[in-house]
Amino acid sequence: MVSHDEFELSDSDNAVRIDLMTRVFGIDAAERYFEGLPSAAKTSETYTALLHSYAGAKLTEKAEELYERIKESNVPLNILLYNEMMTLYMSVGQVEKVSLVVEELKRQKVVPDLFTYNLWVSSCAATLDIDGVRRILKEMSNNSSANDGWVRYRNLANIYIMAGHLVNSASNSVVEAGTNTTQRDWITYDFLIILYAGLGNKDKIDQIWKSLKMTKQKIKSRSYVCILSSYVMLGHIKDVGIVIDEWKKSTTTDFDISVFYRLLDTFAELRLIEEAETFHKLLIRKSCLPTDESR
Repeated sequence: MVSHDEFELSDSDNAVRIDLMTRVFGIDAAERYFEGLPSAAKTSETYTALLHSYAGAKLTEKAEELYERIKESNVPLNILLYNEMMTLYMSVGQVEKVSLVVEELKRQKVVPDLFTYNLWVSSCAATLDIDGVRRILKEMSNNSSANDGWVRYRNLANIYIMAGHLVNSASNSVVEAGTNTTQRDWITYDFLIILYAGLGNKDKIDQIWKSLKMTKQKIKSRSYVCILSSYVMLGHIKDVGIVIDEWKKSTTTDFDISVFYRLLDTFAELRLIEEAETFHKLLIRKSCLPTDESR
């Protein structure tokens, strides 16, 4: 291994090395490299890189130990550290711990970003704490960091809840009939689509939707609410038509025309008039609604 004394590396260089060592040689090699760094090189960036490695490997205990070590150190705390812990808890199913991380970052006066809010919203939605989702969306609307992407995210999250008929429930581990996928998993994937729609990243949306279809499991109507509304909000009307055509031909999921009515009603309720009109015209062209539709 190259000695740290041979030349001075930046924090970014060390962080990249930790990530590469994890990928090529494993976690143990990354740990040894990190611990061999001089104290001055153990910064937010290098700590975050190691935490990312633990989170990716779902090593919850090691991640939590490092997280506490970071908080006890004098390094500046950044939102990436908290997002890593929230992502880890979501991935291992310990969604109840996500809100604890949020409480901690607020105590430390660390400003949340859109990824933070999506993880927090997802944790509530996955346990069907819909009132909690609404409180978070309201908080987002009052955040001074809000931009067009945040507005789009809030609109899509509200559309998903309203048109997807998500309601509060005491049960948080429902398994969809005939599958080995939990309701929590499906909702988390749906909110990933909403996140990337908020960020305007169509490539990521396409990738996630393709992965969901490849499961060969029955896709719930609320997932169609999610993907259709996301494409509509981003102006990708051709893709909306493709999703509708694929849904019509699906052998695993029943074509549910009521989804279109719910979406149109929700667009109107949220005063997304242009989106409602565009979607309505497409539905008529696709023969999903009669031309004289006057519900």
